[in-house]
Amino acid sequence: MTARTAEIVRNTAETQIRVVVDLDGGGRCRLATGIGFFDHMLEQIARHAALDLTIEAKGDLHIDGHHTVEDVGITLGQAIARALGDKKGIRRYGHAYVPLDEALSRVVIDLSGRPGLAWNVPFTRAMIGEFDVDLAHEFFQGFVNHAQVTLHVENLRGDNAHHQCETVFKAFARALRMAVEPDPRAAGVVPSTKGSL
Repeated sequence: MTARTAEIVRNTAETQIRVVVDLDGGGRCRLATGIGFFDHMLEQIARHAALDLTIEAKGDLHIDGHHTVEDVGITLGQAIARALGDKKGIRRYGHAYVPLDEALSRVVIDLSGRPGLAWNVPFTRAMIGEFDVDLAHEFFQGFVNHAQVTLHVENLRGDNAHHQCETVFKAFARALRMAVEPDPRAAGVVPSTKGSL
């Protein structure tokens, strides 16, 4: 199997971002976004999707975290799309339920080639430390738009916003891991009746 890796560099007036991804890694990561809680969530993606991930981001954090978080989502989406290539031989679909104490989230993903985000995450508070919970949605919207995937994200229950957010990121990681896995029953085949994704 050819290496499923990619490196994307995105430079704008608001952010400078570099993402390196290896879909067949072991969960190793090097993360430096300048936003501690966001780095913690990105680490969940690397660990639970079993991919190697480097993210270096410098953004206009003197304003707020919005541009940095959104642009990391965009750049990660581009990197995942490039690493997947023509998507031959993958499972395409993935799903996961992940609990953390009282919180439970469900994420379902389709590497469809079409961007779509269904988001139902009723956070119980507006901030997790210095992290605005609205930025979780911005991250996934950026990812979806540029990875060209369909993503359904639901927090089914939870009282602690940290737990809610962490279960979302972990469930996303587990669903992504399933979707990008090679399917031994369909090696070399694009998982679509159209013949392309």
